[in-house]
Amino acid sequence: MFRNLTELWRFRALVWALVGRHLRARYRGSLLGFVWSFLNPLCLIAVYSLVFSYYMRATDVDNYPLFLFAGLLPWIWFSSGLLEATAAISSGGSLITKAMFPPHILPVVSVLTNLANFIFAIPLLLGFMLLSGMMPGVGLVVLPVVILIELVFLVGLGLMFSALNVHFRDIQHILGNLLTLLFFLCPIVYPVTNVPERFRFTLVLNPVASFTQMYHDIFLKGTFPQLSVLLIALCVSLVTFLVGNLVFNRYRESFAELV
Repeated sequence: MFRNLTELWRFRALVWALVGRHLRARYRGSLLGFVWSFLNPLCLIAVYSLVFSYYMRATDVDNYPLFLFAGLLPWIWFSSGLLEATAAISSGGSLITKAMFPPHILPVVSVLTNLANFIFAIPLLLGFMLLSGMMPGVGLVVLPVVILIELVFLVGLGLMFSALNVHFRDIQHILGNLLTLLFFLCPIVYPVTNVPERFRFTLVLNPVASFTQMYHDIFLKGTFPQLSVLLIALCVSLVTFLVGNLVFNRYRESFAELV
């Protein structure tokens, strides 16, 4: 783990250069370019708001589009970052075969690229809040801490799944289906109050659901997340990061042969 962290710091200029390249390449050739970073989540929110507010009537949440916005933005970062990180090593090509190139940079770059899109979209969420007459609260002070904890959690998962995916290419396909299930197990399109009392324990066992609730507390309620939830999320993230590094280091010597 310390070796990986040291190499990340040593090659930090390369990490940022790759993140910038990925951001530019993502929208290269499109007329609107980087504007799609804002339009993509807005289109998703419009679709979900239409379906769950008017067609299915699945929730009575006040200002449902904002509720959806606050939960969907971090979910897009989580799901897109994890899927891209999982495939990062197996699609690394000639970079992986270079003796001096640290392979764990690639999944980290995938996570950071999607984090950049998430951060760029936060002002858009705050703007919609102001237009709706909702003032951001003091909870925004804790937002960088929550983002950092989720970043550690996501990097740990990305390292683990990217290493396993080199040996078992089914991982990336299975993960896509599991993320669909996980999406509906998180209070993103419905409030926590809609979950029957006997199933509330699933929200405690689901770290992504905990992150979703913390973002709702920060943006919608304007309050600090519960300290117990924050500490549990921190512990889970650190353990995941440790396990992810152990799994990655276990398989990293075989990457060049298999990619």
